Amino acid sequence: MIAKLITEIKKKNAPIVVGLDPQLGFLPKKLMKAAVKEYGESLEAVAAAVFDFNKAIIDATYDLIPAVKPQIAMYEQFGVSGLVAFHETVEYAKSKGLIVIGDIKRGDIGSTSGAYAIGHIGTVQVGNKNFCPFDEDMVTVNPYLGSDGVKPFIDVCNQNDRGIFVLVKTSNPSSGEFQDQKVDGRPLYELVGEKVAEWGESSMDGDYSNVGAVVGATYPEQGRILRKLMPKTYILVPGYGAQGGQGKDLVDFFNEDGLGAIVNSSRGIIAAHTKSEYAKFGEEHFAEASRQAVEDMLADIRGALEAK
Repeated sequence: MIAKLITEIKKKNAPIVVGLDPQLGFLPKKLMKAAVKEYGESLEAVAAAVFDFNKAIIDATYDLIPAVKPQIAMYEQFGVSGLVAFHETVEYAKSKGLIVIGDIKRGDIGSTSGAYAIGHIGTVQVGNKNFCPFDEDMVTVNPYLGSDGVKPFIDVCNQNDRGIFVLVKTSNPSSGEFQDQKVDGRPLYELVGEKVAEWGESSMDGDYSNVGAVVGATYPEQGRILRKLMPKTYILVPGYGAQGGQGKDLVDFFNEDGLGAIVNSSRGIIAAHTKSEYAKFGEEHFAEASRQAVEDMLADIRGALEAK
């Protein structure tokens, strides 16, 4: 699967992914009004508006980007209806040729991790038929329970040509409470990074592994260290834009081949219409604002990589 993602990144010269993390405050009033008119004041109405919102952003940006990353919690908050919108979003993005990274951050004991993996990137056989329940291409995985929690995902990746991104050094301010703690004189995130590289050897797909890593844009120094520790690992880089990351901070997340990293922006893209720099688009043209934000992000990252 990582080879497919790399092909799309090269084709579009776009090492970025758009995070589809909808919140009620991002939804244009027109979309909510139409949904409430059809479904009443209900969770079904919110879910319908969320899908219409996502669909419009995908339509406006799919020719520029290789992938999208829906964060499942933003859908789960609306219950079963929200999960329906999540699934519809995955299906629609894939119909536009996009690779879907499900930001699910799962990780548990072996059998439970296996069930999570099957549900999101695997298949379920019912009689003579096989079904892909949520059908993302790749997902994020929490490694806190160790190999027992990660290997079931790797097994499903190998069976179904899928991929994972394992949390190594996350972008949130308190990540260091655990991830920076020293073990035998070394920060824990380094040990996790080495383990990710080790796990990755069992799922190579060309020059890179289907076992990737999550390393936040807000920690460029750690990114430089981890890039060296994980040369064959693709890095998913959250924290661009709204959390403060910029293109110039990210060049060392990439390898010398110009590959090795894909940078995520969520609020900076999908909520662009709420930002002063895109005010000219107005709420009604929120999708056009998102497209402009994608183009600006691409210019920033391409320029930084060219200057490297």
